[in-house]
Amino acid sequence: MEGFLDTIGVVVLVLLAGVGAAAGMLAGKVAGRNMALYVIVGIVAAIATPFMLAALGVGILAAGGVLLLLVVAAIGAVLVLALVRATIGRKP
Repeated sequence: MEGFLDTIGVVVLVLLAGVGAAAGMLAGKVAGRNMALYVIVGIVAAIATPFMLAALGVGILAAGGVLLLLVVAAIGAVLVLALVRATIGRKP
């Protein structure tokens, strides 16, 4: 895991956070409420998704470059935000 972090570097972590923040802001606009929650969840999901995939042994991420990491992060953030929207959006 440390090798993966060394490979992507701090700059890519900042880019991942930016992708997550953008996905979270978009989800917050669509939902119309809890903008801060969606932004935070988007950032965490975008940063965590490449690390989870690397931990599962998907080594193509490190070889695929920054663009592939950003695409995977965006997809992961959107999926997690949809899950959050589905669970929070329901009123009992």
